[in-house]
Amino acid sequence: MPRAKGGYKTRRRRKEWLKRSKGFRGQINNVYKKSREAVERALNFAFAGRKLKKRDFRKLWIIRINAAVRQHGLSYSVFMGGLKKLGIELDRKVLADMAVKSPAEFEQLCKQVKA
Repeated sequence: MPRAKGGYKTRRRRKEWLKRSKGFRGQINNVYKKSREAVERALNFAFAGRKLKKRDFRKLWIIRINAAVRQHGLSYSVFMGGLKKLGIELDRKVLADMAVKSPAEFEQLCKQVKA
């Protein structure tokens, strides 16, 4: 029985992995086995990174809101609780943006919560 080396399809599949590892250093960008291992590892990090990004941005927004609110004599938890009681449904992203770009409007929100 003749030896099957794998023809067009195998070569195409391997070239795809090598293409993805373009820009990696050393053997990783031109040796199929090492290339595949590195790319799979990179894809795992990318997947995890997309989840961590959401977490990191939420942390950043909370820090910004807290810093802005403390200038007006409130704490973060009191401020967020007050907004919820008033029925003001602004998410943290918008509140953080408001605190940085339009402090006058943010101050009005703080006054409403204090009252």
